[in-house]
Amino acid sequence: MKSIKQILADLNELADPQYISQMEYFGIRGAKALGIKNAVLKPYAKEIGKSHMMAIDLWNQPIHECKHLAILLAEPRLLTEEVAEKWTSECYSWDLVDGIGMKILPRTAFVFNKVEEWSKREPEFEKRMAFATMVGLTLKGAKQPDEDIIQFFPIIEREAWDNRNFVKKAVNWALRQIGKRNLNLNAQAIEVAGRIKLQDSKAARWIASDALRELKSTKVQERLRG
Repeated sequence: MKSIKQILADLNELADPQYISQMEYFGIRGAKALGIKNAVLKPYAKEIGKSHMMAIDLWNQPIHECKHLAILLAEPRLLTEEVAEKWTSECYSWDLVDGIGMKILPRTAFVFNKVEEWSKREPEFEKRMAFATMVGLTLKGAKQPDEDIIQFFPIIEREAWDNRNFVKKAVNWALRQIGKRNLNLNAQAIEVAGRIKLQDSKAARWIASDALRELKSTKVQERLRG
């Protein structure tokens, strides 16, 4: 197993400072970045291999790519609720939130309770974590039955008022992904979007209109019926 010192040296070798401006363009800001693309970081993570202790150590490094590497090396079954809270509260960019919410949290025992908790949080990225995790629980390969996924609809409907960019986009994302899972959830998601559209909120109207456009599209309907 590589040491932290070796990993930091490797990451500096892989760094591409010119890529940092592209990261900033997509809203990835808030910490020191080396400029390493995911296409480079993922094979490097496989080379190291899963290691939860290393993931904990890497997250505590003040470098953006170290935190991404932590997400790739973490073992969900070993993630405690305490660490999940720590990482969530320390997220400063949407890509870290989405990485944790999609890759790690769906495979923890406490995930459904945390989704409900985070959905009511005030900090923008903590709240986004709830909806990014919904997506992770819904995507292809997720084993949760529809009965578990349906419980997200009231949360989505309740929080559709939030006009903050990284929240409203995540609420919309969760609604669309759930509605693309199968015909049953598609019909229910369309109903939920219809109710959201009636809310007296600019964010709600955008969330609903954008979701309905995709969920009712010929492409989605043909795929679900096929």
